[in-house]
Amino acid sequence: MFPYYRKWGVRCGLLALAVFAAAPVLAAGRPDLAFAALAKGTPHVADELIVQFHAGFGPAEQARALARIGASPADMIVAGGRRFDGKGDLVAVKLPRGLAVAAAMRNLEIESIVEFSEPNWIYQHLANSNDPFYTNGSLWGMYGDTSTPSNQFGSQAGDAATNNCGGVWVGIIDEGYMHTHEDLAANAGKNPGETGTAANGSNKETNGVDDDGNGLVDDVRGWDFVNNNNSVFDGLSDDHGTHVAGTIGGVGNNSKGVSGVCWSIKLMNAKFLGNNGGTTANAIKSVDYFTDLKTRHALNMIATSNSWGGGGFSQGLTDAIGRANTAGILFVAAAGNSNVDCDTSSSCYPAEYANANIIAVASLDSNGARSSFSNFGATTIDIGAPGRGVISTVPVRSRGRIVSGYASYSGTSMATPHVSGAAALYKQRNPEASASQVKSAIMNSALPTSSLNGKVATDGRLDVSKF
Repeated sequence: MFPYYRKWGVRCGLLALAVFAAAPVLAAGRPDLAFAALAKGTPHVADELIVQFHAGFGPAEQARALARIGASPADMIVAGGRRFDGKGDLVAVKLPRGLAVAAAMRNLEIESIVEFSEPNWIYQHLANSNDPFYTNGSLWGMYGDTSTPSNQFGSQAGDAATNNCGGVWVGIIDEGYMHTHEDLAANAGKNPGETGTAANGSNKETNGVDDDGNGLVDDVRGWDFVNNNNSVFDGLSDDHGTHVAGTIGGVGNNSKGVSGVCWSIKLMNAKFLGNNGGTTANAIKSVDYFTDLKTRHALNMIATSNSWGGGGFSQGLTDAIGRANTAGILFVAAAGNSNVDCDTSSSCYPAEYANANIIAVASLDSNGARSSFSNFGATTIDIGAPGRGVISTVPVRSRGRIVSGYASYSGTSMATPHVSGAAALYKQRNPEASASQVKSAIMNSALPTSSLNGKVATDGRLDVSKF
């Protein structure tokens, strides 16, 4: 999957441009369309296949089915016994040398214990404040009609009576994020099942024990599904995830940098995007990670923020988003940066999945125009939000050390976290609201915007001042 953004690095008054263009992709909703996508070169893991087995079939039966193609299990994506939807194991399998993914899918079609198989697609990255970037007029995406400074095309967060979302959690499914950043540390959440003192007196955060029983050891800040460890921040390469985090929950009124939509909030991270993008298998694990946290630990988690896209249709991923819906978690998704109509192009996954809990977000510039790169869709894309020239938190290198910094990026990646933060803000003010009610409130808040008329389902842009 790819991150939906372009970025302008800001450091000591210098402006350096680096463009990250989102390549168009072909999606597939049926096996024959998957074959067509593969034939056209849609990025995928060349020697892997994702296989969904029917419930009730264990390792021995699965092994016999996979023996038909000479494949072997490589990774348990979702174990049937840990699922919330009653289905069987979802497994990534390693194909033998020389066997193409399409051929493997065809050969598995006749196995009765296989529900479906699909490629492992590759994705890529897509109240006034005294904070400097807010007061100097740079943070336009947070402004409202009456804020100081003002911008009618901002998210109207600056007009909100309060920006406290402290009792609400948002999961960032992206790169890692710099949870020690000066503008994020106070809002960096910790997994409650991995904090405190264990029965034997050890510190749960560092005792090397899976204290919360989710199969992951010491996942205090979240989990890195790329490297399979608990270090969700690995340096400068985690800039995209850090930028997203700052828009959702940059600490407000602390005389530093930026303010997020939520000045106080709890952020958690599932890192699945690395230097080479991320896979469907790890995207599914990331979505289920937050579903598990909410289901078993009762975290007040209202949304995950998803600024990425690519690949073809994945039944495994849409099933995972469905499990999140059952748990009451919204899936806020970037529309994409290819300037295509998602109603007809089928190249906007995961934004164009039909799951009821998805809010798909297009990008606006500071003049109210739909950003030239932004995808759109009168039925598939829901709402617009600030996405061009958005300043937020990033890690930077200074004198050989990685320190807190700020940069201006553009893309639907930047529009998405405005809406993720808005979901948390509404949930904080309306604690009894269900996920569907939070989504309805966001959709109903939309301000009519001419550039979005007929381009998104609401015909308008985010307005949190109506909450």
